[in-house]
Amino acid sequence: MTILQTENVCRVFQAGKTTIQALKNINIAIESGTLTMLRGRSGSGKTTLMNSLGALDRPSSGKVIFDGRDITAMSNAARDRFRCRDIGFVFQSVALISTMSAIENVDFGMRISGYDANKRYDRAVECLNLVGLGKRMTHRPHELSGGEQQRVAIARAIAHTPKVLFADEPTAELDTAMALQIMKMFRSLIDETGLTLVMTTHDPNMMELADHVYTLEDGEIIDER
Repeated sequence: MTILQTENVCRVFQAGKTTIQALKNINIAIESGTLTMLRGRSGSGKTTLMNSLGALDRPSSGKVIFDGRDITAMSNAARDRFRCRDIGFVFQSVALISTMSAIENVDFGMRISGYDANKRYDRAVECLNLVGLGKRMTHRPHELSGGEQQRVAIARAIAHTPKVLFADEPTAELDTAMALQIMKMFRSLIDETGLTLVMTTHDPNMMELADHVYTLEDGEIIDER
């Protein structure tokens, strides 16, 4: 089932008197329960596309259809509610709260999304176990490795059971071994929970784990497989 698709999405930015076409007539379809990668060099448009898909940015023209709804036509307030409820984000910078333990960071994310207060603790424990950190729940970020911090960020992002998880270069700051470990964990989450994951990357080593890959160059899709 297609959960996310675009119809002729364009994104134009003004830089002084210069017009920059960051996205040009993008048409993609993402199936539920799959791993889709947006691939391309820096400046290719992949992060701009992901931000449009995840309602962090609004296209200049075209539509983004999420689970049958045109999210580009939503008001800003409706888009905010939509992001909190239906979407999870993982970024290069894990942005964990340094004074909170791993489980407190995950709980905080659920609190923001409006998750049932009576179920938050058990769900946080469940998600930390899913990412292999069941024995590190009480540790604060400075007591965790870079890979462990990223896994806490992933647990926080999936805890409110989003329909789609977006990850922007989630392995860029990790060494190759840790990056592959994180990607295999993503693959397991997709296969075991039915999560839909859309991620950006420029690392060719990650391609073999994807169900679908779109390659961008100068704001256009130049290849898909």
